[in-house]
Amino acid sequence: MNATLSGRLSLWRRMTAAYSQLLSGVVVLSVGILVVPVMLQIVSRYTDLIPSYIWTEELARFLFIWTVMIGAILGVRDSAHFDVDLLPDLGERGNALMRIVAKLGILTIAVIFVIGGIEFTKFAWNRTSELAELPLWLIHIAWPVAGLSWIAFLGEQFLDDLRVLLGKAPNP
Repeated sequence: MNATLSGRLSLWRRMTAAYSQLLSGVVVLSVGILVVPVMLQIVSRYTDLIPSYIWTEELARFLFIWTVMIGAILGVRDSAHFDVDLLPDLGERGNALMRIVAKLGILTIAVIFVIGGIEFTKFAWNRTSELAELPLWLIHIAWPVAGLSWIAFLGEQFLDDLRVLLGKAPNP
């Protein structure tokens, strides 16, 4: 591999690592914020201490969807999705080939999320939510963002498995 390509791959890995760190912080923040509207809902439902806020349900739903999507992005980054062993150990190259095949399935779903998510977002572009009057594209855009993020993280993993398949050491 020439020095220019190696440098670009190294830059790509640093960028995806930084993006992953950013997403980790955002998901922690999102869960922290999610506690507030859910707590308001619970307290208002069972006591007369505060009035019942209708917008809290909608905000909680928005935050929950983003939290799930970001968690799924981080799951793909860390290869933390379920792994079922149906075949015996195929050796280093055989296992790399099976990981590539499995990741092609994830890539297919990612492309569906991008294409369908763009259409989903276009549909919601000029609409607002009923209660909080938030722009609906803020929630719908989570799907193409997840798909694009999965593709970015899968690219690294494909390269690593391809290097193993070709008999080379994976990049650190």
